[in-house]
Amino acid sequence: MAEDDDTKIRILQSLRGKICEAKHLGPNSGPNRLRDLCTFCTISLDQEEVYRTKVFEKSVSPFYSEDFYFEIPRPFQCLSFYVYAKSMFQIRDLPVGKVAIRKEDLYKYCGKENWFQLQPVDPHSEVQGKVHLEMKLNELITENGSVCQQLVVQIIACQGLPLISGQNCDPYATVTLVGPTRSDQKKTKVKKKTSDPQFDETFHFEVTRSSSYKGRSQFHVEEEDIEKLEIKVELWNNGNLAQDVFLGETRVSVKILRNDHVHRAWYLLQPKGNGTKSKPDDLGSLRLKVTYTEDNVLPSACYTALRNLMLKSPDVKPISASAAHVLGDICREGVGYDALLPVVRLLLHHNRLLPFLTAVAALELENTQEANTIFRGNSLATRCIDDMMKIVGRSYLTVTLKPVLNEIFESIKTCEIDPVKLKEGDNVEVNKENLQGYVQKVFTSITQSSSSCPPLMCDVFRSLRQLASKRFPADPHVQYSAVSSFIFLRFFAVAVLSPHTFQLRSHHPDPEISRTLTLISKTIQSLGSWGSLSKNKLSSFKETFMCDFFKLFQEDECIEKVKKFLDEISSNVSKESSGVEDSFVLKEGEIHKRAQGKKRIGKKNFKKRWLRVTNQELSYHKQKGKEALCVIPVKHILGIEKLEESAFNRKNMFQVIHSEKPLYVQASNCVETNSWIEVLSQVSRCNPGRLSTFHLSAYVGGSWLCCKEPNESAPGCKPCTATVLANIQLDIDCDRETERIFSFFSTYRSRLQKMEDVCAGMSVYLGQQEECSAFTIQDPKETFRTIKELGEVLDELQSHHDSKGALTDEPGTIENPIVGKTA
Repeated sequence: MAEDDDTKIRILQSLRGKICEAKHLGPNSGPNRLRDLCTFCTISLDQEEVYRTKVFEKSVSPFYSEDFYFEIPRPFQCLSFYVYAKSMFQIRDLPVGKVAIRKEDLYKYCGKENWFQLQPVDPHSEVQGKVHLEMKLNELITENGSVCQQLVVQIIACQGLPLISGQNCDPYATVTLVGPTRSDQKKTKVKKKTSDPQFDETFHFEVTRSSSYKGRSQFHVEEEDIEKLEIKVELWNNGNLAQDVFLGETRVSVKILRNDHVHRAWYLLQPKGNGTKSKPDDLGSLRLKVTYTEDNVLPSACYTALRNLMLKSPDVKPISASAAHVLGDICREGVGYDALLPVVRLLLHHNRLLPFLTAVAALELENTQEANTIFRGNSLATRCIDDMMKIVGRSYLTVTLKPVLNEIFESIKTCEIDPVKLKEGDNVEVNKENLQGYVQKVFTSITQSSSSCPPLMCDVFRSLRQLASKRFPADPHVQYSAVSSFIFLRFFAVAVLSPHTFQLRSHHPDPEISRTLTLISKTIQSLGSWGSLSKNKLSSFKETFMCDFFKLFQEDECIEKVKKFLDEISSNVSKESSGVEDSFVLKEGEIHKRAQGKKRIGKKNFKKRWLRVTNQELSYHKQKGKEALCVIPVKHILGIEKLEESAFNRKNMFQVIHSEKPLYVQASNCVETNSWIEVLSQVSRCNPGRLSTFHLSAYVGGSWLCCKEPNESAPGCKPCTATVLANIQLDIDCDRETERIFSFFSTYRSRLQKMEDVCAGMSVYLGQQEECSAFTIQDPKETFRTIKELGEVLDELQSHHDSKGALTDEPGTIENPIVGKTA
């Protein structure tokens, strides 16, 4: 969904990676040794925690192994990973150490695993936010006619100060003129309950005195002092009865005014300058994999040419000469087929994905010699279909697997059947019975789920089935193996093995449950595999214990169920909906909710609640698993919008506007806020009567805080966020996906040039039938034509980036603040 503003550049950030493991946590010796404590790891954007791993039991070298991915919805300075220790004797978790990476340094670690030494958690280094300053020099004429200089400093505002104990802070600023022989400090008023204070306070500092001044001075006055002076601005949280908390500082040299008598700019706050630090204790190390991506998305019109070229790909013959296939070819040796995901999403949005998948699958089948190896490799076709299933099949997995996975996680049953891995006291027959029960539930849930299979997946499977039958007409089973190799091996079996990756669970399983899931996944793969129907499936197991276990299943009966299921999801008969959709959970978690004020008596305070969103209703509960205190049918939701911070002096708030009073919700952090809004917007966006305007703030004290309108039922004062039809194809930001495609082409431009040279040589000297091993070139002339067109389009888009970038690179703006210095 492109921005309406034709000139605005959107900076979209995302972070993915893995918290792998830690080693030798805590001090090497002494009473603080952590061998008996449980640890966990968190991720913070500046000082806002946005992710937390599970607690790892009693180990100084925990193996966390947790993947993470999230969109970053706001500017930030520093990405930090904290290790905490939980103790039954401590009220608060104990910080063990941290890894802090500045935003500008993230590129150094992109996509690679690195060991980082843990650093101490120092309150003076925990900062975030920015401050807006204005400085100028005035010349004053004294009573006797002499001239002296005066420095005027205005503290205008701050943005993005951290929360203190989960609440907005009470900030104030100190302004100090620092020089070799002076330190004059002044202080602003305290601003209550805000992370974005507006100070607008001005302070005057005498820089030089007139030569006629006869009074005694506490400092030497010389003209050259101006070169050595600097303004230090410190932000503090007023602690009232407690100690004030340092929030950050910046320093600006007065000599910046030599060429300009007025300097006005935004500065990022920095940690306190502590001079040289003593070498910290060895607190251990943390192995991380971090990939930060920043997309500078231009106005939509800039992407028209490249977008059209990519959308034309399904019609290009041969498909290997299309722009989409060329991208996969040139990126294969670099990022593998990761570059294909934005292509899949773009084609999906424009309803062009099915013909493209059909064409690339047909190309792969041309090069497949044996029916039993059909779609088994990691190719362009298989990767595109994998990506498609992950995008459109998310709800399908939730309906099919989530209930039985929840049971596996929550009912602690041992399922180990490997005699070598059995623990003392384990009964292998009981374990085998437990495992068989789980496998049967998963298998039944899958084979009875055809009515929930997304239509696009069914269309692709039908196409694969027809292509396979045409390629291997003598093999009656290949039509099934072409489908089962995706739906079982690459979809359900993978989701069972890694439920966290498919958002079916919030964390990775512990080792015992992970082992259970591995055994279930292996069995499901074999039960669903059509690589062999001659009862030789036992040969696919290398372990004797798995062969014995597999004999417990009636294979003929399972084959019939699989065959029926595959027929249903790949037949030519359109599925008819029963009109009754099963309810499934889309998201749930802990939030703070403002009281609705339905009772005349009682405060409208905030309470901790468990919020739950299904495809049919929104409900909140006192605790997880308790009866619902309130249920709002999804069809009654009229809008989901962010709430202005000033409404309740709280960050990360949004409102659910429905037929009764708005529901005001505070999420735990900025990432969660966006996640809740996205889920609720998607599930309710086709509701009739959705509002076109909303109130950015709350109705408090007899009027709306945003527009001062006294009528509580007055129409909103701000347009609602644009909504689209209920179609997963439209959940995609096409401009961003095209920008990602552009960035991949730009990164591998040298390989694109090499491919162009190969095509030119082949068409002139070798004829059209030859192929180059580094690339897939079936038609050199057509491929050459596509690459030439790509080159022109990429050059034009690069020029747009260059011209737009020149307008936004000026330092000191609110979007591009200056990195302040420290002592």
